[in-house]
Amino acid sequence: MSVLKYLNQDYEVLRSQCLREKKLFCDPHFPAAPESLGFNKLGPNADKTKGVEWKRPGDLCQKPQFIIAGATRADVCQGKLGDCWLMAAIAALTLDQDILARVIYPEQNFKDKYAGIFHFQLWQYGQWVDVVVDDRLPTINGELLFVKSKEQTEFWSALLEKAYAKLNSCYENLIGGFASEANEDFTGGIAEWYSLNEAPPNLFNIMEKALGRGSLLSTYISASDDQKEKKTTEDLVKRHAYSITAAQKVKVRKSDKVVELLRLRNPWGCMEWNGAWSDGSKEWDEVSPEDKAKLNYSADDGEFWMTYADYIQRFSDLDICNLTPDTPSDDLRCWNTCQFEGTWKIGTTAGGCLDFPATFCKNPQYRVKLDIDSQGDNKCSALVALMQKGARQAKQKGVENYTIGFYIYKVPDKYKGKKGVCLGREDLRRPVAQSEFVNCREVCQRFNLPLAEYVIIPATFESNIEASFLLRVFSEK
Repeated sequence: MSVLKYLNQDYEVLRSQCLREKKLFCDPHFPAAPESLGFNKLGPNADKTKGVEWKRPGDLCQKPQFIIAGATRADVCQGKLGDCWLMAAIAALTLDQDILARVIYPEQNFKDKYAGIFHFQLWQYGQWVDVVVDDRLPTINGELLFVKSKEQTEFWSALLEKAYAKLNSCYENLIGGFASEANEDFTGGIAEWYSLNEAPPNLFNIMEKALGRGSLLSTYISASDDQKEKKTTEDLVKRHAYSITAAQKVKVRKSDKVVELLRLRNPWGCMEWNGAWSDGSKEWDEVSPEDKAKLNYSADDGEFWMTYADYIQRFSDLDICNLTPDTPSDDLRCWNTCQFEGTWKIGTTAGGCLDFPATFCKNPQYRVKLDIDSQGDNKCSALVALMQKGARQAKQKGVENYTIGFYIYKVPDKYKGKKGVCLGREDLRRPVAQSEFVNCREVCQRFNLPLAEYVIIPATFESNIEASFLLRVFSEK
């Protein structure tokens, strides 16, 4: 697995240079300056940035540490930045120490060859990149402005947030999003979305298996803009990302009934569900001491248990980030993968959706062969994901996500075995499958298709939209 040096910055070279010159690293590409904070809500004249000082961990405490007793969910407490989606993903990341170690390099510290420089490995549009940061962090009155650990002397989560902000040009570009986006950027995985009001009957089992495979799960309650982060009477927060960290079946002693429980975490590190099976609720009286100890059911840490039935009734959407073959785990190599990079260019390849029949055939076309019977019915289960590039990085330029989707066509017999031949307008009237069109970074859907050769056509909803994209196809072995 190749890893690129982001902005051509080499961690080892830079650290050695700083040690040789006996100075602490100052990152020229992400300076301790207003432009690294933001441009509007976190701009130079914004209320939230008044009094900001950039300080190194050694200025905030006597003995700073990168990680204390292992990186855990408790190390991720959201600060004054609307990036709960990112916090939920970081909290979920701590559940798999192998994956976490690839992202954060846990051997980093503030003692051995300390030079004020740290680095993190993140996935960016099909490529792993090594992102270097200095350890100057934004503070107000000596307190970290953004994410912090409950341990005041621990800084891995704050430095990871800074690396992610650098990758996306500034901290303000992290405001608002879906945890599935960060889940993919921490794993290179592929995210599936479930609407809970249309949940399949076996969704709890799907979640249980996904967590067992190391997949990252996140969820939220949909609401209107004016209800964002509004608290319900049960202390749940609307339009706020939660991570799901466990699925467990528990036996109730009196009735011998088995209850399906989910463990959720609020990235604020506080404000927990107060209903059935919440911390200290009467339902726990009917659970054996062994099970209670195993589930760590009562701690004021933003984490709580609730029944699957209550969860389905109260939450709206679920994202499951499936891990991919290059994930550092022995039991996840269950996918065949291929990926393509391309662009929509005005005048040549920006054909728009099928509503524009005169130009639709100009869109890029990609051939894939599904030839492994993964279902036992001469069909192959495949995940297809289309991701547009660069929209978050360009937010300060007024660029937003475009509405994107894709179509799947079976290759006609007349084109079989012929390379470089594109389907013409007459071949593109009836796709065998298609995605929804969504105004998000990525649209991903699962299809169960007969074994055959197919053409996938990525498209923007409107014609003459210019952007770059990544198309990924994962088929089950």
